[in-house]
Amino acid sequence: MSRRALVAGLSLATAITATTMPVAAKELATTFPSTKFPLGTPAVPTKTQKAVGQGIDLYNVRAGSATQGYSVTVLMPSGRDYGKRETADAKAAEVEAAGQTPSVQQMTRPGVADSPAQEIFMVRVGLWSLQDKKKAEETVKALKDAGIKAKVDYLGDDGVETTGPWDMSVLMIDAKKFAGSYGASLGTSVAKRETTSAMAKTAGALAAINGGFFNIHASQALRGDPLGASVVAGKLLSEPVAGRAAIVLRGRKATITELKSTITARSQDGQRLPVNGVNRPAAVDELVLYTEEWGAKTPAVEGADAVLDANGKVVALRTPGAAVPAGQRVLHGTGVAADWLREHALEAGTVQVDTKLIDVRSGRRIALTPDLNVVAGGVGLVRNGRVKIMAKRDGHDSVNMILRRHPRTLVGTTRNGSLILATVDGRKPGETIGANMVEAAELMRWLGAVQAINLDGGGSTAMVVGNKVVNKPSDGNERAVGDALLVLPKK
Repeated sequence: MSRRALVAGLSLATAITATTMPVAAKELATTFPSTKFPLGTPAVPTKTQKAVGQGIDLYNVRAGSATQGYSVTVLMPSGRDYGKRETADAKAAEVEAAGQTPSVQQMTRPGVADSPAQEIFMVRVGLWSLQDKKKAEETVKALKDAGIKAKVDYLGDDGVETTGPWDMSVLMIDAKKFAGSYGASLGTSVAKRETTSAMAKTAGALAAINGGFFNIHASQALRGDPLGASVVAGKLLSEPVAGRAAIVLRGRKATITELKSTITARSQDGQRLPVNGVNRPAAVDELVLYTEEWGAKTPAVEGADAVLDANGKVVALRTPGAAVPAGQRVLHGTGVAADWLREHALEAGTVQVDTKLIDVRSGRRIALTPDLNVVAGGVGLVRNGRVKIMAKRDGHDSVNMILRRHPRTLVGTTRNGSLILATVDGRKPGETIGANMVEAAELMRWLGAVQAINLDGGGSTAMVVGNKVVNKPSDGNERAVGDALLVLPKK
């Protein structure tokens, strides 16, 4: 296939105008909240502002201070760092027998819209300042010598009460002033991961953030596959996870909603079969559509490939494990789906692929026109101005995802249609702690979002402005990701 970039709205790079200045709350009243920071001890945050382009402002926001240190967390038989009360009590007895002084701590994983609260119990040993991490490490070693598994934990990561600190980068894009457009990129192929900055540079973007979750369980060469909807320039390159939140981009308009799709293969003899996925590994008895943007071979497994031209004509019926020819598509079937292809995808015949993308909230079909781009989220955070965290539906209702603090990448829209892109850095004890799901929702409401979603976070969190990463990725450098949301200049 062509190595062209899978980017919507390609344009020449445009120079940005950037001025750094301290910004008073009064000056920010129309674009940035003048109220106190919503997390920790209420206080006015420290802010700096840069003009990125017409109607686009970048803010660095700092709030809070470090007051927490380290403890040692004892691992349960399951390998987790928490469990039920009786399990925690039994583990505490082991620790005490080893000559250490344990404490059993109760925590509550907050309830969210689709999952009730959960009580958990942890066994901890000791408490040390930020400067005394080595003493905590020595305790872990002593426990290990006694046959007890444990780890060092920074208490700011717990997700319970804290004073911070927080370090955020926020892009506010005024719907009335912004003259450019929004786009999406999967890089040079769906299968391959690339950095947000590389995708932004190829597109000539003014700014960009990392997109949604990608398939870390696939082989290394296929991990760029987005876990959810991806549309680039009107072409569906990854199917939605039914009901998962996404941001729908059309020109200068951004909308947050939930999506689903129906994709059907229809042979010339009138037989139909649902297409289970687009550009992803196939499971047993599945029919998966691969486009030339996939950038990898179809799975080399028992099954069948039907190669289709742009008009749906069956060019060849072949053994799986080959690339998608340029300008063509491949329907790949396993099990009963392979049998269907052998019976109905006759060479020189036709198989049409009918695709419908549906807005779940409105029930309306979304037209796959060249100006449409979609980036999938992971968890809905704010709906109609209220905190509404939909985590269970997306498989994120765990203690780690809801309660723990991590770096976050967040997207929101305001009442007048303006777009807010935000990153919250984390995993840097004493510098910035990130946010849990509830805190992320409150931050987006504070910034003015009436609809907001959580994108991929952790080491994936990245914001690029003018070809420069402006936040501080927790891995120490920028991680390659599946896709990116782009802010493009006026053509």
